Amino acid sequence: MELEGKRVLVAGTGISGIGAANLLTEAGIETVLYDGNEALNKEEIRQRVKHPVEVILGELTDEMIEAFDLMVLSPGISVNAPFVQKFKEHKIPVWSEIELAYYFSRGEIAAITGTNGKTTTTALVGEIVKCQYDSSFVVGNIGIPYTNVALDTKEESVIVAEISSFQLETIQQFRPKVSAVLNITPDHLDRHGTVECYADTKLKIAMNQTENEYCVLNYDDPTTRAMGMRIKAVPVYFSRLEKLEKGVYLDGDDFVISWNGTRQVICTMQDINLLGGHNHENILAAIAISYFMGVKPEAILEGVRKFKGVAHRIEFVAEINGVAYYNDSKGTNPDAAIKGIQAMNRPTYLIGGGYDKKSTYDEWIDAFDGKVKSLILLGQTAEKIAKTAKEHGFDQIVMVDSLEEAVNYAADHAEEGDAVLLSPACASWGMFKNYEVRGDQFKEFVHRLS
Repeated sequence: MELEGKRVLVAGTGISGIGAANLLTEAGIETVLYDGNEALNKEEIRQRVKHPVEVILGELTDEMIEAFDLMVLSPGISVNAPFVQKFKEHKIPVWSEIELAYYFSRGEIAAITGTNGKTTTTALVGEIVKCQYDSSFVVGNIGIPYTNVALDTKEESVIVAEISSFQLETIQQFRPKVSAVLNITPDHLDRHGTVECYADTKLKIAMNQTENEYCVLNYDDPTTRAMGMRIKAVPVYFSRLEKLEKGVYLDGDDFVISWNGTRQVICTMQDINLLGGHNHENILAAIAISYFMGVKPEAILEGVRKFKGVAHRIEFVAEINGVAYYNDSKGTNPDAAIKGIQAMNRPTYLIGGGYDKKSTYDEWIDAFDGKVKSLILLGQTAEKIAKTAKEHGFDQIVMVDSLEEAVNYAADHAEEGDAVLLSPACASWGMFKNYEVRGDQFKEFVHRLS
């Protein structure tokens, strides 16, 4: 679909929507920003867009909808929203902002999805490609909308994109050179309904790839391993547990790539700065993605050595009175939070709870494995998690009303040699704007202790 001369509705006035509106107006496309919340201030919204733009709030009539040629949907809005369905009924295409950015951008793309590890893997690949390519961009769900940089890309650019399932729901032509699905565990079931639907949505990242492109998959995850049979792209497996005849794997302390009959050690445990088996998986995936994006092994090694991790993912905050504080606010589902507690090597006061995404918490509680001295709960899911914990024989539970109260309780009771870990196993919505705000507030409360 050619956009020249078209009229486009951008649904959503958050970061993604504003980014899409800026890209479209910069490209000279007639653009209208829409939000269903009538209480918003139109003038404040207009001021956030670089060029003049019409703003519509409230309900869209059929007559209004028929006046558009395309809708760009922000990822926070469900494809099942009634107004989105009306666009589909009128045969008007619905794109994600990832699709829009792809339409305007140039260069080669590495696109990364999965339930957990996306941000760390994306950031690490970004660090690696910087070691070889002069023009590189790290974008997507990691915090910088792809639309913000699309017009800055060049034919020689490399774009590393973290892509969520929400963004993948409405892609059309989006086609990376290397895609990756890191793992699949139940998440966002309030939106996708079933794990199967969620996994199928994740695999859309490879739907337009050809046999000349690559899809990096986790061999240790049965769901992602099976995806290799469903794609046109060349499957590239990585494994922390198995020595692969063809793929990227961990052999003792060595991170190895075996391909086309040759075996090469890319880096060793002494070269990395990340703790935990889950991060070893992220490094293996990043090696595979970077290698098939054309990065030389020596540049991969340089990038791995430079990379120190990402904020909000088992991030060391401070040690106060012999107690270590860790911010794992990005642990927004039970599987991610399991990795957080598994990385702890001290008795731990664990802060959890938040928005209810219809997750179950049995496996998370089982993963405490004697490490958790006290579970401090807050938010919408507090009672649900407490009930599950008691069913599994864990009753060292404290209920609090705020994150600040949680931090103060942990600080008052933790002893020298203990850890305090914020790893909520839940989304932040309802109490915080996003997991970054939650993590930043946690760090602020911790620093106040000293």
